[in-house]
Amino acid sequence: MEFTLITLLNGLSYGLLLFMLSSGLTLIFSMMGVLNFAHASFYMLGAYLAYTISTMFGFWPALILAPLLVGVLGAMVERYGLRSVHKYGHIPELLFTFGLSYVIVELVQLIWGRSTVPYKIPAELDGPLFTLYTTTFPIYRGFMMLIALLMLLAIYLVLTRTRIGLVIQAALTHPDTVEALGHNVPRVLMLVFGGGCALAGLAGVIGGNAFVTEPSMAGTVGSIIFVVVVVGGMGSLVGALMASLLIGVLQTFAVAIDYSFISLLSQFGAQITSMTPGYAVLKLTVSQVAPIMPYLLLVLILIFRPKGLMGTREG
Repeated sequence: MEFTLITLLNGLSYGLLLFMLSSGLTLIFSMMGVLNFAHASFYMLGAYLAYTISTMFGFWPALILAPLLVGVLGAMVERYGLRSVHKYGHIPELLFTFGLSYVIVELVQLIWGRSTVPYKIPAELDGPLFTLYTTTFPIYRGFMMLIALLMLLAIYLVLTRTRIGLVIQAALTHPDTVEALGHNVPRVLMLVFGGGCALAGLAGVIGGNAFVTEPSMAGTVGSIIFVVVVVGGMGSLVGALMASLLIGVLQTFAVAIDYSFISLLSQFGAQITSMTPGYAVLKLTVSQVAPIMPYLLLVLILIFRPKGLMGTREG
């Protein structure tokens, strides 16, 4: 019971971090139809900017300033780069953001170097939140979960309870009507792209010190983000949340289970010998195959439900 509860909490915290990452990408795609390949790079920028700001002013100012700076940078990318190629279709947009991701990685290495930076958890959040049986649950993981839930609530309220949220949604489906009412549609889309990048930056602030801040961090999480978006359904925030929690819990339990497939099948009465077909694969432990589980889930979703869990667009 102790193992199950702690692993479940760890899985939920990891899943909510994945949602923080994927929510911005989902918003940008649902509102603009742009699949931003550089999204994970903005996550990395958030972590590095938070590290720099925290060394000068502390973690709490970094929590606010770093996402804002990333959001401003994202808005500038949309205004002076992405907007110029938008008229040529989706392929140029993909190529632009794909190239931008490499540019950001190189800039990060030039400014902060190629090695890991010492971006640490703040002292006031470094410790146990509670003890369950004999295992402690860290304060910072609880803090991550709180920030993710507050972010989800903020996105919902902005999109459904504010005027700017209504304008954003209307600009997606009826841009000419919105422009006729006096709203600047290109500026609205710029704000959407900047806001999505700011959400990625916020995830970087939270996740950078929980895991590791290094130039390869964008590549590490980049593929997982797209798995979440496709599994949840392209453009669906609810789907992204469901997929994030599902993948977070699934992968965390898989990492924690140190049993081979042979031992698991033996519990169901299967007789496995060295002559059994696929014996080399069955010798692997569940934790060894944990990294590929999200991608196996992606393949299954694409085969049996191409729209994703909650999506309305074909993948």
